[in-house]
Amino acid sequence: MLDPPRRIVTGHDEQGRAVLREDGPPARSVAIGSDAGAVFHEIWNTREMPAPIDRASGEPPEPGIVLAPPAGGTRIRIVDFPPEDASVAGVDAAEARARFAEMGAADASTHDGSADPRHPYMHRTESIDYGIVLSGEITLILDVGETSVRAGDVVIQRGTNHGWANRSGAPCRVAFVLIDGRFVDGLR
Repeated sequence: MLDPPRRIVTGHDEQGRAVLREDGPPARSVAIGSDAGAVFHEIWNTREMPAPIDRASGEPPEPGIVLAPPAGGTRIRIVDFPPEDASVAGVDAAEARARFAEMGAADASTHDGSADPRHPYMHRTESIDYGIVLSGEITLILDVGETSVRAGDVVIQRGTNHGWANRSGAPCRVAFVLIDGRFVDGLR
């Protein structure tokens, strides 16, 4: 697939001057499902808004991969989507839930067990997500309709049920900024 992204973290020294605190790959990169699955590179998270800015506390610790942003916080991640193959058509509801469970979000899966779902990895989170395609092409699938998203395009995902399908034949890299949200107007 693709090389891990580089994460550069700044901070302040004892005199309050801006300094580099970290420069290297993210601390957590995990393939979901198998070595051939999407690779999640967790870049950073915050636990409250406004986020505290101090000299050098670092990223709040977190085990593994968590799909949604922390309550009252944010998350940035980069996901490498490999090209889909024919096996995705055979993913049932239990397997889809198991993949989302690897990210602490089995309940995010909306695969209802129907024989022909829009996509087996359709899901929904209570968040606003900005998806920025960095390289490649991917298809955004919604309950009604779908669209191709290419390098340079930005998706504003507003708590809607959706799935991602890489039908391009080449890897696709997407940066996601996730912001904790709250459903209103009966959308829960």
